[in-house]
Amino acid sequence: MADMSLDERVRALQAQGIHSVLAQFCDIHGVAKGKLVPLDNLQEWVEQGAGFAGPSIWGTGLPRHGASSEYYGRVQLESLRPLSFMPGVAHAVCDGFAGGQPLATCSRQVLKSATNALARRGWKLWVGIEPEFFLLRQDAAGQWTLADAQDLLPKPSYDLKAMHRNYAFLDDMRVALGALGFRLQQMDHEDACGQYEINYAHDHALAAADRYMLFKLTAHAIAQRHGQVFSSMPKPLSHAPGSGLHFHISITDAQGRAVFADKAGSLGLSPFGHQFAAGLLHHADALAALCAPTVNSYKRLASSPSASGTTWSPVWKAYGDNNRTCLLRTVAGRMEWRLPDPSCNIYAALAGVLQAGLHGIDTAMTAPDPCNEDLYIRQASGQPMPPRLPKNLDEAIDALQADSLLRAAVGDAFCAQWIALKRGEWDAYAQHVSAWEMQRYADAF
Repeated sequence: MADMSLDERVRALQAQGIHSVLAQFCDIHGVAKGKLVPLDNLQEWVEQGAGFAGPSIWGTGLPRHGASSEYYGRVQLESLRPLSFMPGVAHAVCDGFAGGQPLATCSRQVLKSATNALARRGWKLWVGIEPEFFLLRQDAAGQWTLADAQDLLPKPSYDLKAMHRNYAFLDDMRVALGALGFRLQQMDHEDACGQYEINYAHDHALAAADRYMLFKLTAHAIAQRHGQVFSSMPKPLSHAPGSGLHFHISITDAQGRAVFADKAGSLGLSPFGHQFAAGLLHHADALAALCAPTVNSYKRLASSPSASGTTWSPVWKAYGDNNRTCLLRTVAGRMEWRLPDPSCNIYAALAGVLQAGLHGIDTAMTAPDPCNEDLYIRQASGQPMPPRLPKNLDEAIDALQADSLLRAAVGDAFCAQWIALKRGEWDAYAQHVSAWEMQRYADAF
């Protein structure tokens, strides 16, 4: 449909039984929002956008009156795809506008701005995203449990019995994602009970972010169909590993050559690759606020042992060749950024990563010496460790607030909204009295 006119697209979709468009945007928390609009009016949704009350959306910063109070989600034509789980509906990604201008607090506009600036260098950012998630269930009393009560192995990675029990969900995901153009690579049971990973092919950064949002939208719908809840909570089980959302990142130049790769270089990286890595590690504390943005995120980012016998928690600011105990793993001339978790706003996280890495390149930043040892073994032996990430959301917010260069690069307007909302989230958590506190302290003194 890429070469079709707008009218031709409408007729082609109508021929497939499509009558409505799900105009979907992303709020500041990374949650898909939107509305159904008639396909017949597609030109309006493309040129003006579907209208939403701006202050009703988290993080827009829009006023309650005036020309800029309305949030308009402008449909991106290339994103239109029929949704198999919503018959008669085509999904469309939207960019945020207000007052006729791109909205600075729209996270997709933030990433679009960053990738457009990269394109002016003749470069393109490619991203492979690895979604990990849990399948949960909530009972009538509101208690959360694993959807599969038999998923109890002490070391459950690659458990085929659990995959057989949940094959209906996995196969429905295969069919739905295939219909949406995903090129699936693998599905497996992950390191925690109730945890799965579905991998699909990489794409350029903006398309990869859009695709991840569509992946989540699909997973929520398919899980609900099976009486389950698709959960992007980073660490729902205190005794088991949490879910990551690792970014495999690379950059190509105008001739399609890999900017980071050099077979003769240390770790297989070019000087630009090492400088990009240095930028990521330099800004890692501030990036934590964007990549690990919830209170629960820092329960995943802890150097505690796992009941499964393995933990991959990327706690220390180090990088090394195929070293999964480091924050940044290098492999085959690309990098795996292991900080993000699935609660992140994918657009903001990718924008932050790109801007941090480019700062490393633009200032010829020097990376620390590569790490060629298991950092968990090193920690257990009592040896000095590399610097570690913030231990909680409050520390990460402080780091982003202090990193004026990264805030300006990502967008001061967006970061101001982000910091205000996340400080409120931390304050609400800090004031909450938990069941753990009652059990430990109620009659202790």
